[in-house]
Amino acid sequence: METGVRTLIPARIDRLPWSPFHTRMVVALGVAWILDGLEITVASAIADTLTKPETLHLSSTAVGLLATVYLIGEVVGALFFGHLSDKLGRRNLFMLTLAVYLAGSGLTAFTLGNGAGWLVFLYLTRFIAGMGIGGEYAAINSAIDELIPARYRGRVDIAVNGTYWAGAVLGTLGSFILLNQVDLSLGWRLGFLIGPVLGLVILVVRRHLPESPRWQIMHGRTEAAERSITQIEREVEDTGRTLPPVDEKKAIEVKPAEEIGYLALARVLFREYPSRAVLGATLMITQSFLYNAIFFTYTLVLGKFYGVSSETTPLYLIAFAVGNLVGPFTIGHLFDTIGRRAMLFGTYVISGALLGVTAVLFYTGMLNAITQTVAWCVIFFFASAGASAAYLTVSEIFPLEVRAKAIGVFFAIAQCFGALGPVIYGALIGTGEHPVRLFVGYLVGALVMISGGLVARFLAVDAENKSLEDVALPLSATARRRGRTRAEGAASPFST
Repeated sequence: METGVRTLIPARIDRLPWSPFHTRMVVALGVAWILDGLEITVASAIADTLTKPETLHLSSTAVGLLATVYLIGEVVGALFFGHLSDKLGRRNLFMLTLAVYLAGSGLTAFTLGNGAGWLVFLYLTRFIAGMGIGGEYAAINSAIDELIPARYRGRVDIAVNGTYWAGAVLGTLGSFILLNQVDLSLGWRLGFLIGPVLGLVILVVRRHLPESPRWQIMHGRTEAAERSITQIEREVEDTGRTLPPVDEKKAIEVKPAEEIGYLALARVLFREYPSRAVLGATLMITQSFLYNAIFFTYTLVLGKFYGVSSETTPLYLIAFAVGNLVGPFTIGHLFDTIGRRAMLFGTYVISGALLGVTAVLFYTGMLNAITQTVAWCVIFFFASAGASAAYLTVSEIFPLEVRAKAIGVFFAIAQCFGALGPVIYGALIGTGEHPVRLFVGYLVGALVMISGGLVARFLAVDAENKSLEDVALPLSATARRRGRTRAEGAASPFST
């Protein structure tokens, strides 16, 4: 008979009150989304600048390829570092992925020309920066979920994911100032250094964060796990808090499983958690398609249909980004109180319905640049909370041993489908002479989001206020191996 280690570590984490430790952890880890929003916004803002003779004098095609290479890097990084995060630990990887991003983005600023060699260097640095950010998504979401007490997990994860738009605001303001107040040949380089400067500060803070005790105990590192959880508890107690007793009934017994690759992950997803796999893929694909379709073409809509000059579009982006930022911060807590299922359904369906209404107003000529932007702000107030909750969903509904890999897989799937949005909607916008085509595109986008909400209505997991181990029993739990517990009634993918 298999025996394992009896542990109360998950229960000890979930019974902790909020403390300065949690605040410091969220700030240190949550910067990943700020950096991604910053990177994409800066790259978009300086795209036209890089075509000018006084900078790199690149062709429009060469500049457009920069974004593609960065996104490909994100996909590769999410898959590669997601695997390493499950294998080597959360802390090792959130230090490594940030360092990779710092190297890639920092080196981009040192591109000195547009010759073949320098172009390869430029694309390589953008790919490396993308890899670092993609790896951050996998490692950071895992660490946050595993270190945050269950009753705060939803709102914290959603707020952290929503800070992408704080990065977008920072990137817009920074690039606007640099490109207008500094010589262009220097300004675009400084733009790419904003993220690395912020990242260096955060790297120092991350050095003092512990490894996830959940990851350690599930991988047989009992003594290290005890040291980590004791360090966390001591920090909480140093603030004058008295920790409540631990419920002995919440103990679980674990016996570390063998290393799990992507083939084994596929068996976990489709044999044990098929409905959850469908849920995660649907939520990630639908939000990614809509976001990329609108975000990467909003300047075209403002310019082609409303006559807004390229010099003033950053002001509209700031308003759009603020709407996206406010949503997760104001209604994110409802995912912990009202619940995951109702809120996923509500945010997806409401944002889709509002997009449909906006499509009609757009087609009938009832909108101008300002009211169109206001409409987008309202739509994405809800869509942003839903999209952030999609990341929360895929990070909490699968077992700990495959959590980071699962995040990486669903992130990669979302990026691949999301990349279709700008291409399709760019073609629909065209020269701006046929608004009916974009009207139809908006209606399709509305139906896409509503379909995501309907899937959530029937397949969402009621994970609010539940321990991660209650949401998805670890593969290393001996109860699972003995066949006493099954997530969806199927055998373990490791049983013979």
